[in-house]
Amino acid sequence: QAPEQDRGAIAFGEKLLTVLAEGRYQATYKYAVLLALMDLCLERSNPSGSAPRTVGTAELARKIIELYFPHATPFGKDAPRVLMQNQHRGEKQAKVVTLIERFRKLHAPDPGATLWRARQHDPVAYERLVREVEWVLAQMPLPKLQRLGDRDVRFLYEISWDDAVRRREFVANGFDRSIRFVGDAADHLVRLSGLLRPFIRREWARMVARINGDLVPESGLEEFLFGVSRATLAPVREDLRMVDEGRCFYCDRRLGSAWEVDHFVPWARFPNNGVENLVSADVACNRSKLDHLASAEHVERWLERAAKRADELASVAEARRWDRQPDRSVSVARSIYLRLPSDAQLWRSGREFVNAERRRLVEAFSG
Repeated sequence: QAPEQDRGAIAFGEKLLTVLAEGRYQATYKYAVLLALMDLCLERSNPSGSAPRTVGTAELARKIIELYFPHATPFGKDAPRVLMQNQHRGEKQAKVVTLIERFRKLHAPDPGATLWRARQHDPVAYERLVREVEWVLAQMPLPKLQRLGDRDVRFLYEISWDDAVRRREFVANGFDRSIRFVGDAADHLVRLSGLLRPFIRREWARMVARINGDLVPESGLEEFLFGVSRATLAPVREDLRMVDEGRCFYCDRRLGSAWEVDHFVPWARFPNNGVENLVSADVACNRSKLDHLASAEHVERWLERAAKRADELASVAEARRWDRQPDRSVSVARSIYLRLPSDAQLWRSGREFVNAERRRLVEAFSG
């Protein structure tokens, strides 16, 4: 018989799948909100790995912008255009996508530009964007996400307003804009993230393909919406090689002319281009690790690298105007690793996998 925690997570997952199957949603917001809440729970875990009890709407808006930012660039080769993410007849595009597209045109016209760089270009404009996206979320989908048919099923979070809220009321000082997780919902989001994230991304891509009709083949669309290209990481590639002293982070062999940048916590687990999460890897290690979580010995070395090389990594981020949030990177890794069962298989090298050494992992993250 499954432990009580497992039964609770399974029941929660079933309700979440019901929400995802609800057909009333005209835009892709439900997918974005669920992924953003999951990411915030991973980022804001406490030192023991427990998820937060509440998050704010401004925090959520920032995560939503991160998710939609790459979507607001043209897709396709023959007649590239920004993909529609709203199927309502009276509206041409999801409001959040429109807001981000305008922001990109002014502050990140290069399709390969990162959100981090765009924020640095004009922090004031970015904060205006956050406030606008926050208001869109306050009206919809936050009050409607847990609405099944004609009733609300509050299993994920509670908020202090409904979809009739006015903007003057929402932005007033003292108004409670917190999103309060119900019961163990935040921990369930983290616990199930490895399963839910690829499913939600796939459903999101399918909806975008459906909205855009025959013009957009589903093949390759998910990679465009949620993937990361090696070209994106090119600006910090040589700097990382120097930080890692010209050696593969995993096997310690000298890097040759062909080597790659790897996300230590896999992109498929959590989209994090923060410089601390990027390591140098030879082709053999990178191609065998793929989207697997690395073993405890690699975790120990990664945490040691983040501490000992902190100044160098900070210099790389400053010189290249690159994302650097070390606390977030460690928090995400801690949330994922400390929830692994003892028999979870972690990649060590080549085709070798080993059991998760929970005691060793706990000690590493508490050090």
